[in-house]
Amino acid sequence: MRKHIKSKTLIQLVLLSVLTIAMIMLFLTYQTYGNWEFALLLRGKKLLAFVIVGILTSFSTITFQTLTQNHFLTPSILGFDSLYVLIQTVLFFIWGSSHQRDPRLFIINVVLMVFLSVLLFSVLLKKEKQDLFLLLMIGMILGTLFKSMSTFLQVMMDPNEYDKLQGKLFASFSNVEVSLLVLVIPIVMLLVILFMKAANKLDVLHLGMDQAINLGLNVGRFQKYLLFLISLSVALATALIGPITFLGFIVANVTYQWLETYKHTFLFLAGALLSILFLVSGQFLVEQVFQMNTTLSVVIEFSGGLYFVWKLLKERGGNT
Repeated sequence: MRKHIKSKTLIQLVLLSVLTIAMIMLFLTYQTYGNWEFALLLRGKKLLAFVIVGILTSFSTITFQTLTQNHFLTPSILGFDSLYVLIQTVLFFIWGSSHQRDPRLFIINVVLMVFLSVLLFSVLLKKEKQDLFLLLMIGMILGTLFKSMSTFLQVMMDPNEYDKLQGKLFASFSNVEVSLLVLVIPIVMLLVILFMKAANKLDVLHLGMDQAINLGLNVGRFQKYLLFLISLSVALATALIGPITFLGFIVANVTYQWLETYKHTFLFLAGALLSILFLVSGQFLVEQVFQMNTTLSVVIEFSGGLYFVWKLLKERGGNT
């Protein structure tokens, strides 16, 4: 039985890989009109951003949902996006827009998000690890607090600076700095290795906190380690292209439905492939079907919101 499930999972991963590669080739080559070098340079930068964001988002969300034992919770829903907006607003308020392309500000942004988010989630999970709905509510309240502080600072900003700030507060794959991609890639590779090494322990944690403790896992220390990896992953992805609230939620839950396995090694691989496939397909639709009349982030947020509501209604219907 186990061999059958493993063989089926491997076949599903191969099919997903083929589909993803085919979509990538279509995205890179469709309607280039002979301008191969220009098209590949422009689209290649976006593709690299898709791969980085897809890997970071899928790995961090699947890990966070295993940690919290809930498929509805994501780091973004617990106030990560609001924290990003607050940090961006503070940086603009202090230094203005003239230094926003400085890689040092990107590093400051990531460091602040990691430090504050680790502190935030560590306290919340320590205090309310048995009440996930209260944890969600506290996270949303803190997200509202961050938004209020951001709004207060934005009201006092120069209108021109405020207008430029708005461009940083929405996810964009078109204006990604190549220098930042070069800086992020080694960190992403290290994170992938660390997540993969933690996959077996995540399989144990998937059984529940009590069972994991009985099996010899130091849950407290492992939680803090996972929170750091999750925070760094989400901080890098958000600081690179901006906040995308529902991407991780969509990818993680579709992955659970697609694969009949609890093995996080397979879940990570499938989640990353699905995330890249969704991003590339979405960008292809935006550019070729909608003719750039909308943005990829709008498509993801709209479809993600509908999927979130549908899943809530489905879960509620299944429990009645």
